[in-house]
Amino acid sequence: MISRPFTALLLASLALACGKKAAPPASASNGGASDGAAHTDTLSTGLTLTSSDVAEARVVSLTDAVSISGPLEPAQTVQVRTQINAIVRAVRADRGTRVRRGEVLIELDAEGLRGQATSAKAAIAAADANLALANQRLENAQRLLTAGAISPMDLKTTEAAREVAAAQAASARAQYATSSESESRARIVSPIDGIVSNRAVEPGEAVREGNVLLTVVETRTLELRAQVGVDEAMRVRPGAPVVFTLDAAPGETFQGKVTRVDPRADPSTRQVGLASSLSNSSGRIVAGQFARGRVLTGAPMPQVVVPLTAVSGSGADASVFVIQNGRLAKRVVVLGARDDARGIVAVRSGLSAGERVLAVPVLGAAEGLAVTMATDSSRSR
Repeated sequence: MISRPFTALLLASLALACGKKAAPPASASNGGASDGAAHTDTLSTGLTLTSSDVAEARVVSLTDAVSISGPLEPAQTVQVRTQINAIVRAVRADRGTRVRRGEVLIELDAEGLRGQATSAKAAIAAADANLALANQRLENAQRLLTAGAISPMDLKTTEAAREVAAAQAASARAQYATSSESESRARIVSPIDGIVSNRAVEPGEAVREGNVLLTVVETRTLELRAQVGVDEAMRVRPGAPVVFTLDAAPGETFQGKVTRVDPRADPSTRQVGLASSLSNSSGRIVAGQFARGRVLTGAPMPQVVVPLTAVSGSGADASVFVIQNGRLAKRVVVLGARDDARGIVAVRSGLSAGERVLAVPVLGAAEGLAVTMATDSSRSR
């Protein structure tokens, strides 16, 4: 016989079950991924992928290379400084002005230095006249000594006076050279052929010795300085060709070469400095923009490649998700050369041509997860 408390509990449970509605099934049009993107199927425990989510490992001709990246900087950058304390009289160049080596860029007001140079020049004239007189007296003394009109001691006295006059003339010339050099410092000239990239002074400003007045850069040759691993640096030699790509010029490549490989690695990073140059004689490329380069270290050869976006991690941790028997399998791979312009990277081991991989990162992708390919009909719904 059933007790009353148990009967009441059973009736309450039945009433609650009858009043609860079933949750509607999830669909791609309600919170799911849009057409062309992978989405998690909430009715199963797998992923539904589209053709754009999957790529096939294929064989292409690719050259072994070392990848570098960084800003393209002018090969020469010179900060023009003043060597004296003075007032800026005139500025003859501005930002963007192309200048020649030796061209006067800034004039400083240095009347005191000019006065010293003028005085030193006059001192040379006086010393030369005194030397000429001393030479004439020496000649006369030598004739008088021959005639017996003076003693040898008188001749020695005249010779000593001539030596003093010669020393005074030499000193005057040295003083003039020093004064002229100081006066020349009042005219600031360009040390190289290039373009003024920065101007730090205006006429009338007071400047002190060591102040930076202008910056001149030479942009006809640009340089990319990068750090690479020791193993990669050992494959690179000065003069090796470099293929550059720029974000500002998609689909276009530029040719350069390696100009320097540092002889030792940085003790703290174990990286080796590498510099490569790019000709910019037309001035088309703007210095400072980011560039990617491939230092070609071998001849073109067939290699298995996948999209760069298919790879997770780097170095010994690089891996891809392979679609195998309808499920995802995480595969550790050893990477080779990469081509940023084409968006591909070579796989030296861990993957065979023809295998399918996830071409892009997919949220929820995991080892062993079942995958299905969306059909045309499912995409149209």
